Amino acid sequence: MTQVLAPERHTPPPAVGRSNDRLWHLAFGGLLAITLIAFTLWSFDFVGRDAPRMVLITTVIFGAFMAFNIGGNDVANAFGTSVGAGTLTMKQALLIAAVFEVSGALLAGGDVTDTIKSGIVDLSGVAINPMDFAFIMMAALLGAAVWLLVATRMGWPVSTTHAIIGGIIGASLTIGFVTGSGGLAMVQWSEVGQIAISWVLSPALGGLAAFVIYGVIKKYVLGKTLSHTLKPHMLAPVSAAEGSVDAQIDAATEDAPTDGGSIGTHSALQRWVPVIAAVGAVIITAMLLFKGLKNLDMSVSTVGGLLIMAMIGAAVWLAVFVFAKTLRKQTVPRATYILFSWMQVFTASAFAFSHGSNDIANAVGPFAAVLDVLRTNSISGEATVPFAAMLTCGIALIVGLWFIGRKVIATVGTNLTEIHPASGFAAELAAAGIVMAASVSGLPVSSTHILIGAIIGVGLVNRSANWKLMKPIALAWIITLPAAAAIGSVGVIALRTMMG
Repeated sequence: MTQVLAPERHTPPPAVGRSNDRLWHLAFGGLLAITLIAFTLWSFDFVGRDAPRMVLITTVIFGAFMAFNIGGNDVANAFGTSVGAGTLTMKQALLIAAVFEVSGALLAGGDVTDTIKSGIVDLSGVAINPMDFAFIMMAALLGAAVWLLVATRMGWPVSTTHAIIGGIIGASLTIGFVTGSGGLAMVQWSEVGQIAISWVLSPALGGLAAFVIYGVIKKYVLGKTLSHTLKPHMLAPVSAAEGSVDAQIDAATEDAPTDGGSIGTHSALQRWVPVIAAVGAVIITAMLLFKGLKNLDMSVSTVGGLLIMAMIGAAVWLAVFVFAKTLRKQTVPRATYILFSWMQVFTASAFAFSHGSNDIANAVGPFAAVLDVLRTNSISGEATVPFAAMLTCGIALIVGLWFIGRKVIATVGTNLTEIHPASGFAAELAAAGIVMAASVSGLPVSSTHILIGAIIGVGLVNRSANWKLMKPIALAWIITLPAAAAIGSVGVIALRTMMG
C-alpha cells in the first residue's frame, strides 16, 4: 500500500552545535563588535568632545541592545511562518531579513523621529533638565530591551512598541516623582487604554482575516487538489498532528499523478492561485505605499496609488498564471507547494521591508533623542536620525535574529499550529492587510499581535490551534508594558545616581 510520507518538521536548529554555525556566530559577533566600535568613535565627533563619554558609550550599548532584541523577537516573529513552513531555512531568512529589514530602515525609516514615542508621556509642561531627559530615554531602552530578552528566551512574541512605551512611562514617572517636577498626570492614560484595546482587537482582526483567506484557499485550491489528485489508497493513516488536508498535500509528491491523470486540478491552480496572488500583491503594495514608504516624499495621490496597485496586481496575476502553466508536468501537490512557497517569500520580504521602515524607530527614536541631547544640551520634540545610527541598529537587529530568534521562530512557525506554505502565505497576507488597514484608519493595533492572531486563525481552519501555548503568550502581552516600566524605573534611578 502506498502511504503518504509525513511532512518533515521544520523546527529551527539549535543555536549552537555544528561547526558551520559556530563560524556564523563568530562572523556575526565580530560584525556587531566592529560596528559598535566604529559607531562609538564616529559619535565622539558627532556629539562634540565636551559631551560626557560614559553617557554616550552607555547609550550606544543600550541602543544596540534594544535593536538586538527587536531582531530576536519582532523580526523572528515576522519570519517564523516562512521558516516553520520550510519555505526558507534559518540562514535564508537571515539573508532576506538583512536585505529587506535594513533597506526598509535606511530607505524609508525617516530622517527625523519623535523623541517621545507615540506622545504617551507629556513632558511639555514639566521642568526637566536635558540630562534627566537623556536618562529617561536610556532607561526606556534598557527596560524594553531586558523585557524583550526575557520574552524571547521564553519563546513569547511580544510587542516592542508596547515595551518601549512601558519603559518611557516608568522612567518618566520616576524622574517626575524624584525631582518633584511631575506625577501621574504626565502620562496620557487614554493612550494606555488604546494599548489595552489592542490586546484584543489586534489578534481578533488578524485571526478573522486569516480564517477567511485560508478558508478560501483551502476550499478552492487545496480541497480540490486533495479530492482530485490523491486516491483513497494514498490517504493512509498519519499521525493526528500531521493529518491535516494541507499537510497531506504538501507531503504527497511522487505518488500523485501528473496532469494527465488529474482532470481539473491543474486548471484549478491556474484559475484560483493567480487571482489569490493578484489580491495579495494589491494588499502588499497598499501596505508599502501607505505604511512602508510613508516617510518618503513620494507625492503619490490616492488615484495614483490605486493605479499602481492595479498595475502590480495585473502583472502578478499574469506572471503567476504563466508560472502555473509551466508546472503542468509537476504533480499537482508539488505544483501547489512551489506556487505558495514563492508567494510566501514575497509576502515575507514585503513584511520585512515595512517592519524595518517602521518598527526600527523603537530602538532609534530614544537612541537619537539621547544623541541629540548630548549634541545640543537641549530637549527637542524631534531628533535627527544619523545614517550611521540607523545602520548600526539595523546590523544589531539582524545579529539579534541570528543569535536569539530561534525560540520565537519555533513558536510562530511550528508550535502554535502546523504551518505549510499555503497556510503561512495566508497568515502573512492577512497580517499585512490588517496592518495596512489599521494604519490608514488609525486603529490601535500591534503588528506582532495581528500576526499571532492570523496564525491562530489558520489553526482554527485546520482545528489545530494550540490554545495551551496561547495562554502564556497572551499573558506576556499584558505584562509587557508594566514589566518594561518597572525595569525602566529602576534603571533611571541607577543611571541618575551613577552618572547624574
